[in-house]
Amino acid sequence: MNESGHQVLMEQDVLRRRLDDGDLPEWAVQHYETFRETMLGENDGAPFPCYFGVESERNGDALYTFVDSMTDKDALLALRDTVLEYLDVYRDYSEACSLVTFFKPPAENLTEADYHERLWHILQFLHVHDPEPWPADIPTDPDDSTWEFSFGGEPIFPTTRAPFYDERLSRYCPWGLEITFQPRSL
Repeated sequence: MNESGHQVLMEQDVLRRRLDDGDLPEWAVQHYETFRETMLGENDGAPFPCYFGVESERNGDALYTFVDSMTDKDALLALRDTVLEYLDVYRDYSEACSLVTFFKPPAENLTEADYHERLWHILQFLHVHDPEPWPADIPTDPDDSTWEFSFGGEPIFPTTRAPFYDERLSRYCPWGLEITFQPRSL
């Protein structure tokens, strides 16, 4: 954790130090600053609707990573390794330790359908490259009402923010895709 670079698992204080030192790409700075402002600020006088997300950001409980592409194999393999590392440490890190993942914005504007496709591509890539077997008690068909995304042998709830969420501002991010991974145990 906290190795050099930006496609690594980082604690909040390390991320903020790298921001201050200019050690992150501009897109990463924009992503994180917008995320933090959304979590800790207000929208039309109302705080962000997820109390646990707000407290996690306020208290430095989350871990973070940045991913250079939503489609490049090497970038997604680095994400796989980061998620596996996260799964190894999150229980000992904090009781509210989710993994916030920021993806480099695409060069072209994407539609809602494009983001949907990219998200499922990322989840499928992680599934295909998962070194652990899928949990036996979780259906593998995403259309099954009891299906949960699983990785590293654990059921995980991924939540997203993206530019097309213009009516649901808690899910809106102007820069590109964000995925927050939260194991069921959280």
